Amino acid sequence: MTKRILITSALPYINGIKHLGNLVGSMLPADVYARFERARGNDVLYICATDEHGTPAELAARAAGQSVEEYCAEQHEIQKTAGEAFGLSYDHFGRSSDPSNHKLTQYFAHVLEENGLIEERADEQVYSVTDERFLPDRYVEGTCPHCGFEKARGDQCDNCGNLLDPVDLIEPYSAISGSRDIEVRETRHLYLLQSKLQEKIASWVDGQQRWPSLTKSIAKKWLNEGLRDRSITRDLKWGVPVAYNGTPRPGFENKVFYVWFDAPIEYIAATEEWAKKSGEDWQSWWRTDKGADEVTYVQFMGKDNVAFHTVSFPCTLLGTEEPWKTVDTLKSLNWLTWYGGKFSTSQGRGIFMDQALELLPADTWRWYLMANAPESDDTSFTLESFAGSVNKDLADVLGNFVNRITRFCNSKFGLEVPAGGTAGAAEHALYAEIDRRLPAYTEYLAQMEFRKAFAELRAMWVSGNEYLQVAAPWTAYKTDPEQAAVGVRTGLNLIRLFGVLSQPVIPFMSARIMAIFGETEPYPAWPEGKAVDILSTVKPGTAFELPEVLVTKVEDTQIEEWKDRFKAP
Repeated sequence: MTKRILITSALPYINGIKHLGNLVGSMLPADVYARFERARGNDVLYICATDEHGTPAELAARAAGQSVEEYCAEQHEIQKTAGEAFGLSYDHFGRSSDPSNHKLTQYFAHVLEENGLIEERADEQVYSVTDERFLPDRYVEGTCPHCGFEKARGDQCDNCGNLLDPVDLIEPYSAISGSRDIEVRETRHLYLLQSKLQEKIASWVDGQQRWPSLTKSIAKKWLNEGLRDRSITRDLKWGVPVAYNGTPRPGFENKVFYVWFDAPIEYIAATEEWAKKSGEDWQSWWRTDKGADEVTYVQFMGKDNVAFHTVSFPCTLLGTEEPWKTVDTLKSLNWLTWYGGKFSTSQGRGIFMDQALELLPADTWRWYLMANAPESDDTSFTLESFAGSVNKDLADVLGNFVNRITRFCNSKFGLEVPAGGTAGAAEHALYAEIDRRLPAYTEYLAQMEFRKAFAELRAMWVSGNEYLQVAAPWTAYKTDPEQAAVGVRTGLNLIRLFGVLSQPVIPFMSARIMAIFGETEPYPAWPEGKAVDILSTVKPGTAFELPEVLVTKVEDTQIEEWKDRFKAP
């Protein structure tokens, strides 16, 4: 039975191209899972978008000498292009600044207020006399009161991870002008009364049986500390205006909704945008009274975003008391570090998506990042380990297998699958190996345990090479050409199987493998059944083409050059 699966990955923020840690933290694993479930014949909708509101967008636009509207439009296209180059198979890649998100955000706020979950409060906030404006969130910087980090932002300390309020900072200063001529003044904001939803959210979290331990532990930590009422408006110009039914809220004409309130709502709004283009019904994915009760909703994100998606966004959805679809599985990942430290745009430390593609094809990065995904703990990216994985896994194991068997077949039997011979002990041992590993690989992907999954896939690639060593068709050909034909035919079927199984993680390489047998998209369904049948799919007499070398090895000189360029220790 076909399943309907809604997939969202954390929205990449608009201020600049994303680094490899951002990629593997949400977008790439979501894509791998989406490709896998599509291959299984399920109805998959993968939604993402650029997160465009908030102070960082305004600051980045100011630094670029552009209006914030121009900056966001340009950066959206850059991120969309980078995602496509990496093979991210979004069904729709939207923008949180689109009118649909404005309308939907205002709708949610209106319903929540009608339900008694929003109230207006007087706030004390940092005001810059020099800049003649309030300094919300990242507009103010200073020393973290928790760890003493001297460049903490007004919303969060990047050093210790604690969430902050600008008035908490020690020796604060304006991020716009650097001025310390600042004071605390009163302003008014809307608060989402999350404290009223403590029991409802706790009960909902307790009912989640499909969340990994990292996800649930973060949610429980916030709940154990007690949900706090949270401001959902800011003194900014760029964002969703504080208005209901098109009418600005009195006293809030120069305020917008907080980016963390509107950003998750963009998942729904982007689905609506997709539906307008595709002629589909977006509500059937998001409203349980319209069919979404049959949808499995899966979210992907780094651990720093989990609290907002296990507490704050559910407060928005459940607080409406309307039949909105909530997440079923939230796959959270730890951080990918750059040699144990942080990626840094400003300091040119680490590799970013556009730079990665200047060095090597997308599949090399996709394979390494997913085979070493930061699931159980933070993972340190090093160029040495990356090169080792490319050379050993992709070049020596997979690429070498494809190259050996296709070229040997061409030299002895021509460019078609040879007939003759029957399966013997070597083949039956291979069948047993595939029958053991293929179901494990499939189940690990279904459970989103990516490191375990790709260890199984690599093991199957290895089993192909080991089979060739035992079958040794080049030796058998000297005395028994028919027995050699069995080895070659089995090897060619393995190539095709590897092409199908590799498609979720290395789609470009997979396409090149499938093209050997003249197969193009849509690719064959996920293989089911026994290996003896699966490895008989490519019949004798089937023509094939000699492929180019799949993977070029990384040289030591390249590693040294890249280490210098990207400030590796």
